[in-house]
Order: sequence, then C-alpha cells, then structure tokens
Amino acid sequence: MRPFKYTRASTIPAAIKLAGANSNAKFLAGGTNIVDLMKEDVEQPDELVDITRLKLTQIKEIPEGIHKGGVSIGGLGKNTETANHELIRMQYPLLTQAILAGASAQIRNMATNGGNLLQRTRCPYFYDVAMPCNKRKPGSGCGAMAGINRMHAIFGWSEKCIAVFPSDMSVALAALEAVVKVQDHKGQERSIAFADFHRLPGDIPEKDNNLAHAELITAIELPKNNFANNSYYLKVRDRASYAFALVSVAAGLELDGNKITKARIAMGGVAHKPWRALKAEQMLVGKEASEANFKAAAETEMDTAKPLEYNKFKIELGSRAIARALYMAANQNGNK
Repeated sequence: MRPFKYTRASTIPAAIKLAGANSNAKFLAGGTNIVDLMKEDVEQPDELVDITRLKLTQIKEIPEGIHKGGVSIGGLGKNTETANHELIRMQYPLLTQAILAGASAQIRNMATNGGNLLQRTRCPYFYDVAMPCNKRKPGSGCGAMAGINRMHAIFGWSEKCIAVFPSDMSVALAALEAVVKVQDHKGQERSIAFADFHRLPGDIPEKDNNLAHAELITAIELPKNNFANNSYYLKVRDRASYAFALVSVAAGLELDGNKITKARIAMGGVAHKPWRALKAEQMLVGKEASEANFKAAAETEMDTAKPLEYNKFKIELGSRAIARALYMAANQNGNK
C-alpha cells in the first residue's frame, strides 16, 4: 500500500472541505472496499478523510415533502443495522432481503449505506494491475472483452467496458425508486433519482456514478409504496454466501386481487449499474399475476440482451430469475 495522509473530520462541512481541497482524496467510512483496492494498488488516493464520526446514521420516517410517509436512511448507517431496522423490515422487506444477500455478516457489520452505493466492480481485470482495464487506466483497453467474461454484462455495455456493478442493496433501491441526498463543498444539497445515480460505461467507464468530487452522500430516501406484502429478492450465484450475483432480481408488485396494478423490477449482475427491467414492468401492468404472464414479461426483457462469449447462459438464467422472483413476490401474502 502506498503512503497516504489520514484526516478525521468531525462535521459534514469539514469533511467536504478537506476532500474538496485535494483532487486525489477519498472519503473513508466502513473501508470494506477502498482499503482492499489500495492494498492491490488499484486505487491510489494520497489522502483519506475519515467520516465515521459524522452524525449520518439515523433511520427515520419522512414527516413532510414529496416523500412524506417514506423513510430516510443515513448515508453512514451500517448495512446490518439498516436491514434489521423495524421500519425497513416492515415497510421495505425487499431492501432487507437484498442487504442480507450481500457479502458476509462481518462485512455487513462494517459497510455503510453510502459506501455500498459507491463500491467498485469486482471484475478480475480491474483488480489485476498487470492487465489492461479502461476503468482502472483509461485508454489501456478492456482485458475482459476478449478474456473470460462469464461474470460480465449483457445489458448496456460498451466496447470500453463490460464490467458489472456488484451491489445487492442497490438493486433493491433501484426497484424501490430511491433518491440519493448529497451535499457539496458549498453546503448545497441536491437530490439524485436512483436511476440517474450510477452510469453506464459509454466512453468514460472510469466514472461509476454522477457524483462530483467531494460530494458526500448524506441520506437515501425511500418513497412510500405498497410493495411490502408482495416483494422478493432473488440472487443466483455460484455459492450460497460471500459471492457476487451471476444474476439477481428485485421484484415488487401492487395487486388488486390477482391483477397487477404496478410492477417494479431491477436486475443485478447484468450491467454496469442496477438494471431496471422497464419492458417487463410495462408488460405486466393490468395483467393477471400468473406464471405465464411472468414468463412472457421476463422473455420480453431478455430479448434485448447482448451476451458475450462466456455469459450467454445469463439470457435463460435471467429470464428464469425474473419469472421466479415475480412468482415469489406475488405469493408472499398467500395469493395463488
């Protein structure tokens, strides 16, 4: 690991000012990703600004505004505490399921909500500094393109990058249409719709999201919804724990009897960002919650996938995963 300066911030403005003064500084929260990347010489910040003392851990109902009745979770809240909080378990069980499907208990005890959104790809070509990687070193090429790309993207990739985003939590947040609250060095706050937070690779794959340097995630807002009784997170992976998704699906349904009035579906393990299955969602509205309709919607979504040499299996796997997650969501409350 290369030498770096360590600074501990005691307030939000101080943290943002410290990081903003150095273009090569990074925030340090749980450290479960950035420290590993520094050890591997993938990330090379020369300053870490410790934000663990900031008061950004609260989980609370939103009393007013556009998201009144929803829930706000602090950017520095730990994954475990968030997943097990009564408000989240009762109103957003989809988020609880997704968080608990990620990493290991030890990592979830350290990892923060904001850090989860900012974690970087686990593409082996990104981690191997001897290999070309446009995300790690722009212009060097994409080693995965002609390499072993079994774990890689089937949606939204470009010739510059085919890596996938690893977060389980973020897949659920995409389906729940969360909003990310951030603050900049001028003290100004802005809200970013979750669909606009992460980026597809395009020509600048080194940029994972639409945050400016030194912008700090203060909270994530969850709008009120009616998915609690009919939601499900399905993660398909090579082993039962501590493994990233080959394909994952977060599904939420609003039902009137057995008729679908609203559907929200997001996928993980298939793109550079959490992938909203918009075609499948649109197809399901007004339809009966049946296995046949779930299968048809899943196949429609997967029709636009563009697999690579070693991940063609993700087409059928993705279709089956969407259909299965929808079936489980529809039947969570005893619907048949």
